[in-house]
Amino acid sequence: MLGICRGRRKFLAASLSLLCIPAITWIYLFSGSFEDGKPVSLSPLESQAHSPRYTASSQRERESLEVRMREVEEENRALRRQLSLAQGRAPSHRRGNHSKTYSMEEGTGDSENLRAGIVAGNSSECGQQPVVEKCETIHVAIVCAGYNASRDVVTLVKSVLFHRRNPLHFHLIADSIAEQILATLFQTWMVPAVRVDFYNADELKSEVSWIPNKHYSGIYGLMKLVLTKTLPANLERVIVLDTDITFATDIAELWAVFHKFKGQQVLGLVENQSDWYLGNLWKNHRPWPALGRGYNTGVILLLLDKLRKMKWEQMWRLTAERELMGMLSTSLADQDIFNAVIKQNPFLVYQLPCFWNVQLSDHTRSEQCYRDVSDLKLQKQLSELDEDDLCYEFRRERFTVHRTHLYFLHYEYEPAADSTDVTLVAQLSMDRLQMLEAICKHWEGPISLALYLSDAEAQQFLRYAQGSEVLMSRHNVGYHIVYKEGQFYPVNLLRNVAMKHISTPYMFLSDIDFLPMYGLYEYLRKSVIQLDLANTKKAMIVPAFETLRYRLSFPKSKAELLSMLDMGTLFTFRYHVWTKGHAPTNFAKWRTATTPYRVEWEADFEPYVVVRRDCPEYDRRFVGFGWNKVAHIMELDVQEYEFIVLPNAYMIHMPHAPSFDITKFRSNKQYRICLKTLKEEFQQDMSRRYGFAALKYLTAENNS
Repeated sequence: MLGICRGRRKFLAASLSLLCIPAITWIYLFSGSFEDGKPVSLSPLESQAHSPRYTASSQRERESLEVRMREVEEENRALRRQLSLAQGRAPSHRRGNHSKTYSMEEGTGDSENLRAGIVAGNSSECGQQPVVEKCETIHVAIVCAGYNASRDVVTLVKSVLFHRRNPLHFHLIADSIAEQILATLFQTWMVPAVRVDFYNADELKSEVSWIPNKHYSGIYGLMKLVLTKTLPANLERVIVLDTDITFATDIAELWAVFHKFKGQQVLGLVENQSDWYLGNLWKNHRPWPALGRGYNTGVILLLLDKLRKMKWEQMWRLTAERELMGMLSTSLADQDIFNAVIKQNPFLVYQLPCFWNVQLSDHTRSEQCYRDVSDLKLQKQLSELDEDDLCYEFRRERFTVHRTHLYFLHYEYEPAADSTDVTLVAQLSMDRLQMLEAICKHWEGPISLALYLSDAEAQQFLRYAQGSEVLMSRHNVGYHIVYKEGQFYPVNLLRNVAMKHISTPYMFLSDIDFLPMYGLYEYLRKSVIQLDLANTKKAMIVPAFETLRYRLSFPKSKAELLSMLDMGTLFTFRYHVWTKGHAPTNFAKWRTATTPYRVEWEADFEPYVVVRRDCPEYDRRFVGFGWNKVAHIMELDVQEYEFIVLPNAYMIHMPHAPSFDITKFRSNKQYRICLKTLKEEFQQDMSRRYGFAALKYLTAENNS
């Protein structure tokens, strides 16, 4: 907060300078204007006429003094202008912060608004300044429920952050889904000067569930009515926003409008820009009562303290009960009730300029508003790293926090009651997006995917998914967006994100460029029971194969796969370039096996396995290409997991262009040196954590 309040110190310094400089100047001049106890004229001409002691030297001194006086006067005028500007931003009262369930780090930033769209007023630096103290926290309340709403909130928050200069405190009235998604998002976003509190929307349903509502927002569209009761008692004012809002200027300019409220005005609203409340849109159209065109509640300024004193709860309830006797239900949720209250009490409203809530739906007059608008990460850990280290960029990736948006699309899945359910876990970037539909066709069970995307790519993915019948027909796929940060692909971080957000007791740790055999999901569930994974530490291995053909007639059975192996259409995975990675699977034995068999860990072993959800996470120090799965299998082994190969399971790697990271590995000697260094450090860490049991890994590495 010290950084934010620096402007106050400047203000104080300016004030003292304005007072002290003239005083010092005039003391100096006054004392210098007496000689021998007689006043001395400051005018050189007058001195020349009357003083015998006038000399060329004294004339130059007085001329110099006059120049200095003019400079001081000019400085004083500049300071007065600065002081006048600072006083123009009349300080607001500080708001008490109420910590509910979750809060962010505090710092500085910027913000403002345009609704679907909120458009801001003129925000030129030379224009009118908002009457908001620099350190004052701006409070924003948003009702958010479900997967789609949480995605919309991100766009809103980004637009606010882009322009804002004040600390922000978001009050999110959210259901359990939105809270899980947004809590992770804000925690990993690490935006300074932002605090977030959550309020359980499910606990508020009983407050408004008695109101019949036809609006698509359902019960959540009525929750703005109970904000005086929901938000902290010491919170005096708040800006309430719909999720489909976008800001185009600093939100402080909207916050400053509170200072214009007079008398009993407690609501700031924009006049409705459609003819809805005029009742002339179609024959027999009968809207709720409203004052004139009515008001839109997509943006509301609430003076909470005054509303509570007016008994707002009682006021809106009585109005709703009375109107529902004739209207039977609301059509526009809370907006109908707000307007019915205002119809009876017009003095409650301060009308906001229409550019604060430009409504872009059908039958609106939003074009009239545009005439008024001219302007439409972890420091402690990083400080411990040596920036001169040639592997510094690799090491810092371990501490990089990536903004993460969980469940980017709707997810709905209940695990099977028999506790054998398995989720396929994978990660991908934009260049592997084409694999999604094929995987969904091969695996009917739940899937958890971490996607490494930029903001623009996330929108491209959204359009791609919404245009795919295959993806839209599947509600058991969890898409978690991890936003790009840094220069390496954080493969193990992505795997950990996907692993953390599964709802089944078991997970199949795969990669996005593998297609599982048809029926693998059901086969694995049966194997979970057969091998008693619930009570033993086992890792079931799904043997991996590959093809070099982009068009492959996928084998429908083990016999067909063996035939393709013999013909050279398929190969054991990485047979040509990295045999050690899968050699311990013992493919020769697998060809004739009819029952599961155990294999031993060997150096560089990296099979694809099915494990319980409580298995160790992947080590984040490994990014890009190399050793990311090897380290994980090593940790499973030191924790005494048994490796069991499934005799009738298989997966096939599909060909694709090499990744950027594997290209760097092959072409950059320093990349390979750093990977070797990280391997050695990982093995040393394993020895410290697991003691004698981990010594064999050092020996195996030396012998390999």
